[in-house]
Amino acid sequence: MSRYTGPSWKKSRRLGISLTGTGKEIERRPYAPGQHGANTRRKMSEYGQQLQEKQKLRLMYGMNERQFVTVFKKAGKTKEGKHGENFMVLLERRLDNVVFRLGLATTRRQARQLVNHGHITVDGKRVDIPSYEVAVGQVIAVREKSKDMSIIRNAVESLFGRPDFVTFDAEKLEGSLNRLPVRDELTADVDESYIVEYYNK
Repeated sequence: MSRYTGPSWKKSRRLGISLTGTGKEIERRPYAPGQHGANTRRKMSEYGQQLQEKQKLRLMYGMNERQFVTVFKKAGKTKEGKHGENFMVLLERRLDNVVFRLGLATTRRQARQLVNHGHITVDGKRVDIPSYEVAVGQVIAVREKSKDMSIIRNAVESLFGRPDFVTFDAEKLEGSLNRLPVRDELTADVDESYIVEYYNK
């Protein structure tokens, strides 16, 4: 299954969660798309709930099914902590997500594009792989030639706040993951226990 590249607002409304992180799509129309979206009264099965939670997280991070399962299996090999929480922490360590968390992009899709086009460096070396796993302490920065890009400057200036597990220098346009996030700092709109149940069947 390939990565979803269709309209994110429609998917957000269907799943009842802001996949872009801005909240605009849910704020404008807080109901499912379609002719009967505002009057949906369908009771969801247990499998349906599991699938929905899985789709929420997969689409939020913009991953295809194979990538998603690979990270899930890797999280299961971690000896400490809960499988679901370890899984979410691994997703947070993706380079495109860290770029988004630092405020260098307004959405994860935009962050992925910046990485793909070679505008981001890790410890001074250009990395163009969005799934690159960032380690605590590594310096994520904008390449020298890309520092005047309006898309990056606008993203940095429009950001209201950053999570506590990242640090950022707005003058140098660089930051780092200062520690691994804890579950309370990650999205509360996803129940990861359903995802664990879905894949452990």
